[in-house]
Amino acid sequence: MKPRILVTGGTGYIGSHTVVELQQAGYPVVIIDNLSNSNREVIDGIERITGIRPDFVEADCTDMAAVKELFDKYPGIKGIINFAASKAVGESMHKPVLYYRNNLNTLMNLLDIMGERDVKGIVFSSSCTVYGEPDVNPVTEASPIKKATSPYGNTKQISEEIITDVINAGAPFKSVILRYFNPVGAHPSAEIGELPNGVPQNLIPFLTQTAMGIRKELSVFGDDYNTPDGSCIRDYIDVVDLAKAHVIAVERMLTDKSEEKIEIFNLGTGNGLSVLQLINEFETATGVKVPHKIVGRRAGDIEKVWANPEHANNVLGWTAATPIADTMRSAWAWQCKLRERGIM
Repeated sequence: MKPRILVTGGTGYIGSHTVVELQQAGYPVVIIDNLSNSNREVIDGIERITGIRPDFVEADCTDMAAVKELFDKYPGIKGIINFAASKAVGESMHKPVLYYRNNLNTLMNLLDIMGERDVKGIVFSSSCTVYGEPDVNPVTEASPIKKATSPYGNTKQISEEIITDVINAGAPFKSVILRYFNPVGAHPSAEIGELPNGVPQNLIPFLTQTAMGIRKELSVFGDDYNTPDGSCIRDYIDVVDLAKAHVIAVERMLTDKSEEKIEIFNLGTGNGLSVLQLINEFETATGVKVPHKIVGRRAGDIEKVWANPEHANNVLGWTAATPIADTMRSAWAWQCKLRERGIM
């Protein structure tokens, strides 16, 4: 039997898709989540897809006593995937203390307990925001780390530094740091997807809610950037493709496929799309119009960034394989399912 994996923030958007992929790969999973930006019904969706109900603890990872209690109740955890973090660039500009407290204290608690409980490795959910406004696109893992443009981005930079310092100080575990670009879409079953509490902070759920008529219109933040159509460019990666990379990373750590104690990988498609292009992709793929308007730039936004994913392609054997049209259709199918269920 494969070893047990702890997934922090496992009822969240990326976390829930990763739990599905872990369970389908044969890993028993324990989720810890405080449900601050998710809900427990996600566990039902995971069970409907996989036929397995993951163990679940409702608690906050900044609460060390709760984390220790979890490890007492579920012995034999050998790997951790850490998704437990506040994650909206715009919100972080207005609530920096919340972001530093949640994101850094969670990580430090996990690193502390890993040494005590013989955990072999941690996969850390990082971000392309560590590259700031890059000088050259696409960015590789060797691209310079720039001064963060938001508190959210700064927590990712600091977290990577904490992991590096702890491991270099002789900690008896490994880490794979995954720098995500922009996860979008939903599981093709439409059983799980992105469902933030309140007004969405991310583009696609706001877009699909606007297409459904829940929101009046989508705001495009700026059309005067140095890009072909003036809107920001990002590398949009299907969330299931992203989730699969985490399973590969866990297997790599637990089977000692690499002698390196710390490894870093960019997870993206290698293609940049502007916000206006993404809206067009959605409308073309689904046949549904998205009312939108151009507004002023948003503080903390980067003009353009997309990945060079060759390191992950070659070393992990992982590729972002889902076409953007399929990703847009999965996002819309998820929104339609929410409407059928009377949720949104």
